[in-house]
Amino acid sequence: MKVQDYEARILALIDEMVDTASDDELFASGYLRGHVSLAAADCELEGMDEVASLKARVDTSLSKNASELSPGDQRLVGALWDLLQQQVEKSA
Repeated sequence: MKVQDYEARILALIDEMVDTASDDELFASGYLRGHVSLAAADCELEGMDEVASLKARVDTSLSKNASELSPGDQRLVGALWDLLQQQVEKSA
């Protein structure tokens, strides 16, 4: 799977959550959407097409920006990122 396909699947899963998500889930998904899109754009600019590169960039970005979030929000975003990755990999 290519980075753009992986990004599209993650964003589609986030979009599907909108109707049923709690306020916390909506916050986490919106926050995560920005990190995933930025990481995918960076991969594209650098000619990287491996999903592992995208995942590593998202993980690094979340870690570097952890101070933006409370510990509870960090856990929420991290758990959502893990769940979305699992869902994409299950459907691949």
